Amino acid sequence: MKRSIWFWLCFIICIVFAVYFSVRIIMTGMGRTHISRIHNISISADTDDQDMSALIAAATVAPNTPTYDTDLTSLNARVSAVPGVRKSAVRRMPNGNLTVRASLYRAVALWTDGNEYFPLSGDGTIVRRPIETRNMGDIVFIGPVPNDVTEITKLSQNLIGHLDYIEWVENRRWNLHTFGGITIMLPEDDPSIAIGTLLELQKKHAILGKDIKTIDMRDNARLLITENNHK
Repeated sequence: MKRSIWFWLCFIICIVFAVYFSVRIIMTGMGRTHISRIHNISISADTDDQDMSALIAAATVAPNTPTYDTDLTSLNARVSAVPGVRKSAVRRMPNGNLTVRASLYRAVALWTDGNEYFPLSGDGTIVRRPIETRNMGDIVFIGPVPNDVTEITKLSQNLIGHLDYIEWVENRRWNLHTFGGITIMLPEDDPSIAIGTLLELQKKHAILGKDIKTIDMRDNARLLITENNHK
């Protein structure tokens, strides 16, 4: 007898819960519950030193938008299209709200088209969010860039104050251009040795302040210097 009572009691409880959750699901689908509307969108990125305004604008939806009427694929596409976003993901939470997570490119230098400056990431990605001016401490690239500019950027930090811009030549090596108009041709194999030699020459002879047109360092065995020919 007791087993029969417990059976029917559990059966009734299961029916009640089934009806309750069925009604909740139907009401949520019809937009009749709190969790059926988007009340908040949480946005986070993997860095704290970036302007998030464009990311916030791309992820914005109208208040009280039905959560299940929101196309997460389209929303994520908008977020991914924001300049500076490397990848992103949008997730619908159990409470109906949304979370947006973005991974951003980290700028190590600037790239210029001759008019404006753009952040440049270490993997050679040009972030199409222009800035008007450069700081004297910024490393600047022009023209095509390879898939990795990290090493040359670090090496060039030693020439801050003299270096105007860096150029990728023949898809295999670098030229450095100084504010004084000197073109420094670096070797293809190991530019660090050449830059080390250049720094030593600058320390001993202030070579970057002389009236020179080019410093050819492509051959590790010799250094060729071309002076400006003034008539």
